[in-house]
Amino acid sequence: METLVSEVLASTQILDIHTHLFAPHFGSIGLWGIDELLTYHYLEAEVFRFTSMRPAEYWSLTKQQQADHIWKTLFVENTPLSEATRGVVAVLQALGLETNSNTLTTQRAFFREQKIDEYFKKVFQLAGISAVVMTNDPLDPAEAAVWEQGHPANPYFRAVLRLDRILNDWNKNYEAMAKQGYKVEKDCTGSSQAEVRRFVINWAAKMNPVYMAVSLEDTFLYPVEDVRTKLLAHAILPACRELGIPLSLMIGVRRQVNPALRLGGDGVGLADLRAVEVLCREFPDNRFLISVLSRENQHELVVYARKFANLMPFGCWWFLNNPSIVEEMTRERMEMLGPSFIPQHSDARILEQVIYKWRNTRRIMSQVLGKSYDLLEEDGRRVTRDQVKRDITMLFQTNFERFVSGK
Repeated sequence: METLVSEVLASTQILDIHTHLFAPHFGSIGLWGIDELLTYHYLEAEVFRFTSMRPAEYWSLTKQQQADHIWKTLFVENTPLSEATRGVVAVLQALGLETNSNTLTTQRAFFREQKIDEYFKKVFQLAGISAVVMTNDPLDPAEAAVWEQGHPANPYFRAVLRLDRILNDWNKNYEAMAKQGYKVEKDCTGSSQAEVRRFVINWAAKMNPVYMAVSLEDTFLYPVEDVRTKLLAHAILPACRELGIPLSLMIGVRRQVNPALRLGGDGVGLADLRAVEVLCREFPDNRFLISVLSRENQHELVVYARKFANLMPFGCWWFLNNPSIVEEMTRERMEMLGPSFIPQHSDARILEQVIYKWRNTRRIMSQVLGKSYDLLEEDGRRVTRDQVKRDITMLFQTNFERFVSGK
C-alpha cells in the first residue's frame, strides 16, 4: 500500500496551516532566497558546533557573510546530514541549482533573477501546496502598516491573528495598544479586558483570520492569578466565539536558554497539559488547535483529543520536526484517533523551506499510512484508492477547513 499512498500524496495539494511566510505585498517582511535559507536560526544554532567563531563575532557580519560562513562550515567542510542542512540541499536540487559548489555565486545569481509575485507560485508548485496560513502580529509596527493600507486578499496566503505580545508580554506591549486608541491599563483593570476584546475583533475585520494563535512557554498554567488568564477568559475566548474561529495554542517553549543565539536560543520543556484540559472543559463552545513541543507531552495530548471534540491536535513542531519523531508521533495519533487530526504544518519561515518540509512529510506519511492500510487489510478490510484519497484529503485539507469553520 505504501506505493499507492505515495502516488495519492504526490497528487494531493496540501493546505499548510501554520507558517511564518507572508504574501508578496508585505515586501521585505517576507523572507526568501539563498542567504535567508542559510541564515535560518536552525542552521545558525548548528554552525557553532563546528566552528570556533563566537556568536558575537557572527552577528557582526553582514547577512551575505553569515551565509557564506554557514555554507563553508556546514556544507563544504562538513557533510550536511542534519535535517536543517539536508533541507537546503533539497531546495537547491528542486530548483535545479548546484548543491556541491564551494561558493554561492550561481545560486545568488538565480535568486536575483526571481520576481516574488510569480516566484512564490513556482515554489508552491514544487512543494505541492495550495495555500499557506501566515502568522500576523497587529502590534508589529511594520506589519500593521501594511494591513492599514488595505491590500486585496491573496488567496494563496491566509491570515492568523497572533497574540503573543498581548498574552505573553502585556507589560511591555499594552502601551502600543493604547497608541492605537484603546483604553487599556498596565494592571489590566477597568475597561482593559473589554478593550482587548474590541481590539482583536477590529483587527479580525482587517485581517479575516482563520484562527487566533499564541506560542506559550513550558510553564503555562490555566487558570492562575495573572493577566493572561484574565485576557483569555474575558477577552480572547469570547472574541473567538463571536468570530466563530478557533484559538491555537502552541505550548512548550523555554525562552532564550542561550540568549547569545538570539532567535535560535529557545529551548523545549515539559508542559503541564492540565491547562488544556481545563480550557477544553470550561469553554466547550470554543475550539482549540493544539500543538505541544515536548516529545513527552504527545501521548497526553492525544488522550485529551479523545476526550474533547473541541480539541484538534496538529503538527510536529520545531524540535519535533525530524523524520524519526514525526513517524512515531503520527503513528501514535493514527492508532488512537484515526484520520481525525492534522498531521503536519511546515512552520516555514523562509519561502523555499516548504519544498523540503513537505517532501519529508510525504515520505513519512507514505510509510505511516501504508503500514496502517496493510494492517487493516491483513485483518480483513480491503482498502481502495478512493478511500486512500478521501483519508489523505481529510488529513491535509478538510480536517482543518471543517474545524476552523465549526462545521
